[in-house]
Amino acid sequence: MRAGQVPWITVGVGKTHLATALGHIAVRHRRTVHMARADKLFKRLTAARLDNTLDYEYRRLITVELLIIDDFALQPLTPAQTTDFYEIITERHRKASTVVTSNRDASEWLPLMTDPLLAQSAIDRLTSTCHELIVEGDSYRRRQRPAPPAVDDPAPPTP
Repeated sequence: MRAGQVPWITVGVGKTHLATALGHIAVRHRRTVHMARADKLFKRLTAARLDNTLDYEYRRLITVELLIIDDFALQPLTPAQTTDFYEIITERHRKASTVVTSNRDASEWLPLMTDPLLAQSAIDRLTSTCHELIVEGDSYRRRQRPAPPAVDDPAPPTP
């Protein structure tokens, strides 16, 4: 797997499924993979900051061959989260593969981060070498929902 990043946009079209499939392929090729939802990843880094294991967590995330960050930028990032994102992306840039799934375009991430300079630097590194896949279509979740009964169908008898 070559160094690069892949952001995706649109809701419910299978971004997580595709990212998981990429991770599965990497594992089958004996690559190290770590996948985490962005909110849980940042919570873990916050906890690591509190128990003085942040350097260990950074090393884990920086050295894995494929890092998959799912559902990035669903909500604004705190100053610590912005710094964490910057540190991870800059250390991995051109060294390891990173997949980022998001419901927002990368251009919409900047206002969600507290430090514009760190944010712009991380986003620039991430997008400068990325292969961007834009997945469009109807939500799989909506397609899987049971269809409502037709208006002409009589209601089932109640006992």
